[in-house]
Amino acid sequence: MTNHKPLIILGPTATGKTKLSIELAKKLNGEIISADSMQVYREMDIGTAKPTLEERQGIPHHLIDIRNPDEEWTVSDFVEQANGLTGTLAHPIIVGGTGLYLWSLFEGFSFPIIPADKELRARLENEPLTELYARLATIDPDAAAKIHPNDKKRVIRALEVYELTGQPISKLQKTGLLAHGLTGAQIIGLNLPRETLYERINQRVDSMIEKGLIKEVKGLLAKGYNKDLPSMQALGYKEIIDYLDGKYSKEEMIEELKKRTRNFARRQMTWFRRFTNITWHEACSPTLLNDIINTL
Repeated sequence: MTNHKPLIILGPTATGKTKLSIELAKKLNGEIISADSMQVYREMDIGTAKPTLEERQGIPHHLIDIRNPDEEWTVSDFVEQANGLTGTLAHPIIVGGTGLYLWSLFEGFSFPIIPADKELRARLENEPLTELYARLATIDPDAAAKIHPNDKKRVIRALEVYELTGQPISKLQKTGLLAHGLTGAQIIGLNLPRETLYERINQRVDSMIEKGLIKEVKGLLAKGYNKDLPSMQALGYKEIIDYLDGKYSKEEMIEELKKRTRNFARRQMTWFRRFTNITWHEACSPTLLNDIINTL
């Protein structure tokens, strides 16, 4: 079996990465590795824009539907499994919009694998965020400089790692550099003019609601998945939960989800600008598929 160099397809949400990757896989006899932090979860389909079995057209997809919503999935898990897959697949096509995952895989950066301590986290959750951040700034100023003072989740994680290991998370991250990143990968980026992208995002949100996103979230809650789980705090799920809790009307929730998704797309592009070797393509180009194949 001849192993081809990995192909990475990235871009902000709603640019058509999934459809393109399947068409490329058909042409190249490739297999797809998902670099989406939420598509790993079973039963979370509509809100994650997970391709259906029909849409996959028989193309093997990896790192989709491999965790339950209450099971942990970290960037370290992704890097480890994606690296293993790229070494065994004949033509791996890595597709997704989770910038942290793609950057960590490409650069060979691994985060410290420190299990969560629920008791410790619960204790930290009850403390004022201002005090938590001040403590982090004292014990790990490097980490504090990179974490927003309002990002409670990351502040608590950094403090948790310090209390469990006695070492700053920033130091562990530096020593977590792998020997090699994903060498030789070719990166294809999809982009759209802002107005077109925002229009697609708005249409996608409307489509998700029509397909039954509210019912999907209700079903997950009915099965006992806690609304405070990291998976249930994901974009799309959090807004539906807030609506079900009475925070928004249905119309307000839809507008809020559209706004947050547009903001998310901007954050994705901030991540992608870190890569210096992306070949960007206009996602709506009628010759997109052939243009990309001609560059391979």
